[in-house]
Amino acid sequence: MKNLLPYILLFLISISYAQEITFKDIDTDELITNVAIYNKDTSKSTVSDLDGKALINNFNDQEIVYFSHISYRDISILKSKIKAIVYLENESDELSEVTLSVSKSKVKKSRVAEKIEVLTKKDIQLLAPQTTADLLAATPGLRVQKSQGGGGSPVIRGFEANRVLLVMDNVRMNNAIYRSGHLQNAITVDPQSLDRTEVIFGPSSVIYGSDALGGIVHFYTRTPKINNNTIFSGSSNTRYSSANTEFTQSFSGEFSLKKWASYTAFSVASFGDLKMGKNRTHGYDQWGLVPYYSDNNNQVFNDTPIINDKPHIQKNSGYNQFDILQKINIETTDTSNLILNFQLSESTNIPRFDKLTELKSGSLKFAEWYYGPQKRLFFSPQYQFSPNYKWLNSGTVTAAYQNVKESRIKRKYGKLERTHQEESVDVFSLNTDFKVSLSKNRDLSYGAEFTHNDVNSNSYGELLSVSGNQITGVSGNTIVQSRYPDGGSTYTTLAGYLNYRQDVNTKMTLNTGGRYTYTKLKATFIDQTYVVLPETKLALDNSSFTANIGLTFRPSKLTRFNAVVSSGFRSPNIDDVGKIREKSGLLTVPNVNLRPEYAYNGELGITKFFKNKRNQVSVNGFYTLLDKYISRTNFVVANDNSTTDINTVMYDGEEVTTIANVNGGTAYIFGGTLDASFTPIKNITLKGNITYTKGKTNDTDSYLPSISPLFSSIGIAYQKSKIDAGLNWKYTAKKNADEYSPGGEDNLSQSPLIDPDTTIADDEYYIGTPSWNILNAAFGFQVNKTLKLQLGLDNIFDVHYKEFASGISSSGRNFKVSMNLKF
Repeated sequence: MKNLLPYILLFLISISYAQEITFKDIDTDELITNVAIYNKDTSKSTVSDLDGKALINNFNDQEIVYFSHISYRDISILKSKIKAIVYLENESDELSEVTLSVSKSKVKKSRVAEKIEVLTKKDIQLLAPQTTADLLAATPGLRVQKSQGGGGSPVIRGFEANRVLLVMDNVRMNNAIYRSGHLQNAITVDPQSLDRTEVIFGPSSVIYGSDALGGIVHFYTRTPKINNNTIFSGSSNTRYSSANTEFTQSFSGEFSLKKWASYTAFSVASFGDLKMGKNRTHGYDQWGLVPYYSDNNNQVFNDTPIINDKPHIQKNSGYNQFDILQKINIETTDTSNLILNFQLSESTNIPRFDKLTELKSGSLKFAEWYYGPQKRLFFSPQYQFSPNYKWLNSGTVTAAYQNVKESRIKRKYGKLERTHQEESVDVFSLNTDFKVSLSKNRDLSYGAEFTHNDVNSNSYGELLSVSGNQITGVSGNTIVQSRYPDGGSTYTTLAGYLNYRQDVNTKMTLNTGGRYTYTKLKATFIDQTYVVLPETKLALDNSSFTANIGLTFRPSKLTRFNAVVSSGFRSPNIDDVGKIREKSGLLTVPNVNLRPEYAYNGELGITKFFKNKRNQVSVNGFYTLLDKYISRTNFVVANDNSTTDINTVMYDGEEVTTIANVNGGTAYIFGGTLDASFTPIKNITLKGNITYTKGKTNDTDSYLPSISPLFSSIGIAYQKSKIDAGLNWKYTAKKNADEYSPGGEDNLSQSPLIDPDTTIADDEYYIGTPSWNILNAAFGFQVNKTLKLQLGLDNIFDVHYKEFASGISSSGRNFKVSMNLKF
């Protein structure tokens, strides 16, 4: 025993010198990983592990130790005064100054040249949006179009739908049937489960590939933290809104154990018919009113529209939806973990409001027009690791499977035949993203992407049997033209990229990169009852190289300049090439010669800070040149002799004009934004934004679609202790009829008629979208540690208005109340 005593004493002494500290969030008490720890000259350094722990015994007691984390405020403490637990302060301002999406890793916005907007979890909670589309509508510089209650198509810098890339947890949501015009897929993302959302403005094809012409919307859901101080935590959120009698109930729970953690979120939402504003400051008394509506459904048959005794209530705009998120985080080694991510979103039937209010000869045209239940299934295992090799510091491998189902059901008044078009898309993808630090001031990101889309399109017609006002049954299985190739279609991409970032000096950061993408499309048509195509098999092979270079220059701590030159592209997908659709006497047919469209972008910006960065003003301008832009125009179907006119064919017994997507010449879009944020006194913040965009074609001198009129917002927020409150004013300028796109994407027919008594519906009789402005108010009170109440009043003055290109009037005065309970 005497011989062992010296060794025991030596062991105990070594433990005492091996000082271990743990990092925690000062507000949530959660563990913080990847905290950088170093001395003044960085000769000594280490990083906290996955358990938030680090050894600091190699630092001297009289040495200042610095702690830095990209999401927290930097601090420094004398080594001898460091306690076992080090708390770091995490403020929303700090979180919003970090971006995850630009290079698929954490980077301070001060080192990024692109314009980026970040919505943190705190922002999302304060906004309390009904849908993710409503969340995006609150993003400065971004506008949202709606065709129905269950809709929301984001518009960035004059680009929309399949020219804006949606990404979920590092997996692209855009698939082979994302269409031009307007898309509603953003509502399949549950805002309650989002941890943050980032919007990148401008072409970003180097990191993300095709479709990122206008920009990227990247959604991040919450990832559970391993070995947290609290084993279980949960929350419940209940919300009610008066304008559409919305009721949403959501629950979430997180388990945190030593080697793994789980997060579960579930929400159910019911949206009723939306009430429009009654204060018609624009002067058009009848615009947007709903005097008649259809009450037809799967059981009810009524061949006469119903009189709406409350025409300011937009009948057939409600729907229901539920969302599920399950994420499991597993620590596989000390330097790696596996995240399993499962998401499911499903809606009820979503009425197509703009179609159900469409008139033909003064009467409603459609008795039924709705999207069938919209489903999005998402499963993604993601492996994160940090081996710290010479050529690889960290990496992420993300595999994913998605299944998207959508359908369209239609029946006209006076008809017994109901048509169905059903689409199912299976998407398989694999992304690899790696990062290596070449030196203290230089890093390199590189990776690859593979995606494969399998599209199945089906269609049929059924004949209703009716007795009185009841549908007693259906019969038959008549042939209906499928929306996409009925023999199936595939869309495959393969890409690789490099991205280099260097701090040239303390004042300048350079970023440059390139990406090569190959795409392959195949499609087969079988049934040719309605239209005979010259080719029943389609095949397209395209490849593109895109690049970018960005520079940020910080001549002082209070001034920052940024410059970006970038390129982007969009390769034609199945919707572009293979869609057959008749609308208003125009038949869209395939064009096998369609090629990618390209965007070449340049932008400049300056940010000026004041008062120790508490106040700032930013100005950003951009110019985008589109080459070989894709648009619809007249198209001749080769070898068709069904009519004597080469521009028409016989379709479903009628002579219709054929059109197709073709590559045009060049077009341009330019614009700019002004952003400002001021904190005149403690606890009060003023923020404002103005966005201007204009775009035309060079070859035809026509206005491009989705070019928003000038829009702006100004807000004032108060936050102190248990109270947060705010006012927000939004304004959009008018859009004249002669500035609309000639292709019809801007829905000029949804604007007011110059003469409301006219029976002619030609474009020249419409005035365009009137200007509008609304005022919103919000108030939140933290009752105690577990309960928070929020009140809101949107559109305080009950103004009637429509967002540009929208097919439904926006909400009138809307009182909302929510209760958030944490346990």
